[in-house]
Parts: sequence; structure tokens; C-alpha cells
Amino acid sequence: MSAPERIPPRGVTAADEGAAELLARGELSVRGRIREASNAALFCTVALDGREAACVYKPVAGERPLWDFPDGTLAGREVAAYEVSEATGWGLVPPTVLRDGPYGEGMCQLWIEAVADAELLALVDAEEPEPGWKAIGLADVGEGRTALLVHADDQRLRRMAVLDAVINNADRKGGHLLPTGAGRLYGIDHGVTFNTEDKLRTLLWGWAGEPLTAEAVAVLGELRGSLAAGGELAARLAPLITPAEIDATRARVDALLGTGLHPEPGGEWPAIPWPPV
Repeated sequence: MSAPERIPPRGVTAADEGAAELLARGELSVRGRIREASNAALFCTVALDGREAACVYKPVAGERPLWDFPDGTLAGREVAAYEVSEATGWGLVPPTVLRDGPYGEGMCQLWIEAVADAELLALVDAEEPEPGWKAIGLADVGEGRTALLVHADDQRLRRMAVLDAVINNADRKGGHLLPTGAGRLYGIDHGVTFNTEDKLRTLLWGWAGEPLTAEAVAVLGELRGSLAAGGELAARLAPLITPAEIDATRARVDALLGTGLHPEPGGEWPAIPWPPV
């Protein structure tokens, strides 16, 4: 049997080229604060050897303690999510590093200029989604009315759904999906991930219970090997999350491969984050 066809995972752009080195070694200058963020998030520029890029810097000192995520830091989990994304080859998380900055150690992530994309999420006055769309659930739209919340049957979103299942993302909102003019899709805000308990909360439930794609199965098989003791990904995650969280990540990959299905809501935790967008 021939290997499943792999759609090219990512096209390296000028923004990606050397971005991790620029973020890690460049001079970080704070330009302003992103006020809608629940923890300290600073809009910055980073410059190195005549190159400059916009980025987000989230210092650990500005993190609020979370009772249900008592171990590690938001910054560490954000970088760990990037490492897993890179290991998949899908490039779904912008380049992200852990580094020292003006307010101490923190996460530094390449700023992504998103474009409006009405083809990813929608509210429709219908009981069933149209072809090309997947149902999420009913949403209250006021005055006692409901509408069907749907997301596109889009391969980029489907890859994101698999990534979220692996990292146990507890907060995949619509606003955390950033489509670009080049056709790429990035996910951001991965501070509440990698918990050892099942906390998957996402808008991307449209494939729940459906078979994983052949591509996803191949990627998960590679992740399983890399997450094994002594594996490259396990080594990269070790400074960022706890050994128990690495074990739990490996177990989630094993479970996905064991069922061959996209996960379904577990019922012990709200399935959709609030607010959803």
C-alpha cells in the first residue's frame, strides 16, 4: 500500500524565514499594550541585523494564576503549542519563543496580520448546515431566537481541530483563528493547553466522531514516535511543560490513533468556550 498523499504542510514566507531566531535574539521594544487580553500582552517590535518584525510579548510576571492550570506558565504552554505545531509540519501556530524581555521572561510570538474571512464561521437560519459547512450547535441570537452556528468544512480548520485535540486546547475561540491574505491559517492564544485532564473546548466540533484523514493519521504516527522517551519533541517540550503533561499528550495521541476518529465532547466540561468568538 502506498503512503497517503500529504498536502504540502506550509509554504515558507518572508515572515517565517528566520523568524524564530529574530524573535529569540532580536532587541525587543515595547510599543503598546493589547488591552483586550486577559493577561499582560504587549505589542512590540523586534530587530536584529537590519531585520525588524512586529510581535507579541507576554511576560510571565503579568500572568494571572489559574486554579485549574496550577503547573507551569501560560508562556511555557504557548511555546509548547508552537513546538507541537511545528512537529506536525502544518505550521498552524506563528513562530513563538521563550525569552527574556523588558519585564522578564515571557513568550514572544510573531505578529500575524489577519484578514477578514467570512468563509470560516457563520450563523445561519436553518436546522442543518449547507454543503461545505459543519454544524457546531445552536446559538442564542436574542429576543428568544436561535441560529445554527457553523464552521467551514475546510482542511485548515480540520488540521487545527486535530492539533487542538493533541494539545488539549481549552479555549479555541473564533477570534483565535487568524486567516492571512496568503491563504494561511494560524491559531493563537494557547496558554490553557496540555492539562492532564480532558478540557478540550473548541468551536471546531464539526468533525466530532468522524474518521481522521489519512494525512492526520500519518502525522499522529510521527508525533507518537517523537513524543516517546528520548524523542525530539519530548526533549523540546521538557523545559516548557511538566513530565505528567508530556505523558498525557502522548496518551492523547495514542487515543486518537486507537479510535481513528475525531474526539467528541466528553460531557464533563463545557464543550464550547465562552464567549465563542
